[in-house]
Amino acid sequence: MTRASLDKQPHEVASMFDDVAANYDLTNDVLSLGQARLWRKEVARAVDARPAQKVLDLAAGTATSSLPFAATGAYVVPCDFSIGMLREGKRRNSWLPFTAGDATKLPFRDETFDAVTISFGLRNVQDTDAALRELYRVTKPGGRVVICEFSQPVWTPFRTVYTEYLMRALPPVARTVSSNPDAYVYLAESIRAWPDQPGLARKLQRAGWSQVAWRNLTGGVVALHRGVRD
Repeated sequence: MTRASLDKQPHEVASMFDDVAANYDLTNDVLSLGQARLWRKEVARAVDARPAQKVLDLAAGTATSSLPFAATGAYVVPCDFSIGMLREGKRRNSWLPFTAGDATKLPFRDETFDAVTISFGLRNVQDTDAALRELYRVTKPGGRVVICEFSQPVWTPFRTVYTEYLMRALPPVARTVSSNPDAYVYLAESIRAWPDQPGLARKLQRAGWSQVAWRNLTGGVVALHRGVRD
């Protein structure tokens, strides 16, 4: 299996990410025109990890997203269901506590983490609502969630150009830099099928999160959603 389908069977998605693990971070930098690094910085600011806090980085892949949290002195757990991604991450940063886990059935006790975050992974989970409830379950009261995910550009002319890029330009570019360009066709399709900013905010609220808000990055190409567990 080299490409997942939009019904997002877990074994299909995991297999797809196993295939692209080695070059995943480089490919993302190229396809995002360098914006991916800026988005990661904004996530780190929003999570605001502190020394000795426990942070869950879900869908962490190779843990590139986890390193800024660790640099603050926080104890960060990179968690992913792609064994290929975890192996590649462990090869690069063996000191991090990589953990295999399904977002809908997290292998952690209730109220474990001060902050939970997931970047560009929530839309690949088969049951988004179950994942948001699980994130809520493992967060301490007063703890926070930060979700960084592709969303809907707010300026209509730009939204049209962006959609054309996703479906026409992204696949040929992916063929030049990725070991599995078909995976990026799925990723483009999954972005188009994902809820807009208010839609994801409603899902967070239904899962129990309070003080839900979002901030658009790169004109709404990406949105940073936040919430607090009461």
